Amino acid sequence: MLYDLAVIGGGILGLTSAYEYCTRYPDRTVIVLEKESTLASHQTGHNSGVIHSGIYYKPGSQKALTCTVGIKKLTDFAKRFNIPYETCGKLIVATDESELNRLDTLYKRGEENGLTGLSLIDGFDIKNYEPHVQGIKAIHVPETGIIDYGKVVETLAKEFQAQGGEILLNTEVLGLVQSQTNIIITRDHIEIHAKSVLNCAGLFSDKIASMTETELDIQIIPFRGEYYTVKEEKRHLVNNLIYPVPDPRFPFLGVHFTRRITGEIEAGPNAVLALAREGYKKTDIVLKDIVDMARFPGSWHMAKKYWFTGLGEQWRSFVKPAFVKALQHLIPEITSDDLIPGGSGVRAQAVMKNGQLVDDFFFIKKENILHVLNAPSPAATASFAIAEQIVNQIEN
Repeated sequence: MLYDLAVIGGGILGLTSAYEYCTRYPDRTVIVLEKESTLASHQTGHNSGVIHSGIYYKPGSQKALTCTVGIKKLTDFAKRFNIPYETCGKLIVATDESELNRLDTLYKRGEENGLTGLSLIDGFDIKNYEPHVQGIKAIHVPETGIIDYGKVVETLAKEFQAQGGEILLNTEVLGLVQSQTNIIITRDHIEIHAKSVLNCAGLFSDKIASMTETELDIQIIPFRGEYYTVKEEKRHLVNNLIYPVPDPRFPFLGVHFTRRITGEIEAGPNAVLALAREGYKKTDIVLKDIVDMARFPGSWHMAKKYWFTGLGEQWRSFVKPAFVKALQHLIPEITSDDLIPGGSGVRAQAVMKNGQLVDDFFFIKKENILHVLNAPSPAATASFAIAEQIVNQIEN
């Protein structure tokens, strides 16, 4: 069978794009290929569940433009299908005077990005939102929320299939031949033909792209984020979401506290280099993935630039008191005994050949194939808005 569109990757971006395409063109055929036995097995399924407001992103960037639109589309979808979510708000807290200029910059950026209800509050007023937080100034961001992205994908899959879309699990793509009707070759030597192909393979998106692009100046470098879970009896220390002021040099937000839609409180994550593309544990080591990183010049440029910060992240990974100390900048009362090991996630961070960490969404389009090579946070929040743009690109 010749499909109109084949989507590689069953995470939230692959599913929203397939759903958008089916909804827009109900007479066309679409298939989603996922190498795992379940959908949303990686970045989507390990997401902390935050609906991001868009305050962090450079005005005019794809992140900023899609986030505010994406929030409404995501929450409208959640309302329509009774998926629990909550717009609970969050605090971004400055704990030191050296962070005040960055906090003010964030506030102005939030205003430029169209956020409503933002407020700058002093140390005393912080207690009205988060009684246990210690800070000298903070931004209250009321439009931030929480949701279960796994349930969003589950619902998307049902609706997509109800419209005639197909999903193949346990289907790893081993080859992609670009032609007038692209040929996708799977592990079992099955050939799937499609007029257009969308690569949303996340941690392996560069591998898929290399099947049609002879020279890539970009590679996925996996970073593991490790969490602790706050014990149930200490959940009262956190009302909603509490973040530090991020370092603008990095695309990571720093260790923070997140109330999940289930009521659990997560603390973290750090950001350590993973030794496997799917390296969710410290002991996960894949030699092939290490060799890929070692051969890529961008890895060495990145290491040279960020080695000191990387050491600090590794230290927090192996030394729990160091992790706790970072959390105590926000909540001094938190102790090591209040935390139990939680989950982890692996971020597919795109890095350029010169070592630059790609901060915005990054696509490569060549004729009838579109490769999504960088879709970090807020990709889940913005997924419905990004999907619209993706389908537009496919059609154009």
